[in-house]
Amino acid sequence: MKPNAEIPNGSMDGLKWVVVFTLLAIAVAGNGLYSEVSVVLRAAVVIFLIASAAAAAAMTVKGRSAITFAQDSRMEVRKVVWPTRQETIQTTLIVLVVTVIMALILWGIDGIMVRLVRLFTGV
Repeated sequence: MKPNAEIPNGSMDGLKWVVVFTLLAIAVAGNGLYSEVSVVLRAAVVIFLIASAAAAAAMTVKGRSAITFAQDSRMEVRKVVWPTRQETIQTTLIVLVVTVIMALILWGIDGIMVRLVRLFTGV
């Protein structure tokens, strides 16, 4: 969030959240209760109710801060320098080789420990 951005007072936020959860509950319950209605119609109604709930949530203080966070995150992702295909393949191969080497080392240590335990316990 921007340091100087002021967030307006959320005096009606409680009521807005009640509306959000009510819309979502209606979407879930209605989809189950009206299972005999066309799937396309039910899907359209559920999508409409979810979009309405998202719009109501976006009008709350938390919703606005979440939208601001998402926008800032998107801007930061655009700044990332992604590795090339060659770099990705090389890094993946290094990880695979190190994993195999470590697996062999641990297998060897395990074998030695099993033999030592047999030696000391006589089992």
